[in-house]
Amino acid sequence: MSLSHPIRIGTRGSRLALAQAHEVRARLGAAHALPEDAFAIEVIATSGDRIQDRPLSEVGGKGLFTKEIEEALLDGRIDLAVHSSKDMATQVPDGLRLAAYLPREDVRDVFIGREARRIADLPQGARIGSASLRRQALLRRLRPDLDVRVFRGNVQTRLAKLARGEVDGTLLALAGLKRLGDADPDYEILDAADFPPAPGQGAICLQIRDGDSRMAERVAAVDHADTHTALLAERAFLRVLDGSCRTPIAAHAVPEGDGFRFHGMILTPDGTRMLETRLEGAREEAGALAEDAALRLVAEAGAAFFETWKP
Repeated sequence: MSLSHPIRIGTRGSRLALAQAHEVRARLGAAHALPEDAFAIEVIATSGDRIQDRPLSEVGGKGLFTKEIEEALLDGRIDLAVHSSKDMATQVPDGLRLAAYLPREDVRDVFIGREARRIADLPQGARIGSASLRRQALLRRLRPDLDVRVFRGNVQTRLAKLARGEVDGTLLALAGLKRLGDADPDYEILDAADFPPAPGQGAICLQIRDGDSRMAERVAAVDHADTHTALLAERAFLRVLDGSCRTPIAAHAVPEGDGFRFHGMILTPDGTRMLETRLEGAREEAGALAEDAALRLVAEAGAAFFETWKP
């Protein structure tokens, strides 16, 4: 790659998004013996970043964090897009594909309280802020007495709101805190078996144009096989359930040797009903088995369960 034509990496502009883009640049540079200036990081403002006063479910869903970046990729203004996998809509736009995933960080959530150190220590009626329907539903299931509120913004924004006393606690992804160097041993780390993550949580994905064989070859060198397998399963589960910001869905796949373990869950937004599935199978069948598991949950849940998801 000529230094006069650097690889243009598109990303959101938050501190976490930039940390992820820098990690991609470092890994690609190491894999292909390229200097840092062989890459150009292009910051692209997204609708999800601009709209902070309403839940995502009211303004278009999680695709708002990727739309403008994907448009830049389709237009040829960038060569590669870097996303948090959990921000990706179930359907990728025609002409694009998710080509690689970096090694996954910790998938767990953490609770951060202004005074209480654990969810169990919160007083009756404490205010908890979260923009995630999954986290909201799991919290309401765990502590129905809590006042769970919509709480938008990047990591720094939410921590600042917490410090100002707008809420008594919030939940964040441990992966993001680790990538920012902001993880605190005093935070309560929630067990993924009981408080399972969002599909794709902790994984950085690399998106390219279909037919761009040169870029496909470059990103293949940094693709992490276990993470790729896990995301195939989790996104297959999500796709069947038509996952969006209106649907509380959790999924966690763990490849192990030639096999994998999978835990999937659906909830009603108020947390009163929950259905889950656990399975083990062959690695090469990860996507198909997770899809079948989702279909079984749909059949078990019945139409009334999903009626509660309508806005």
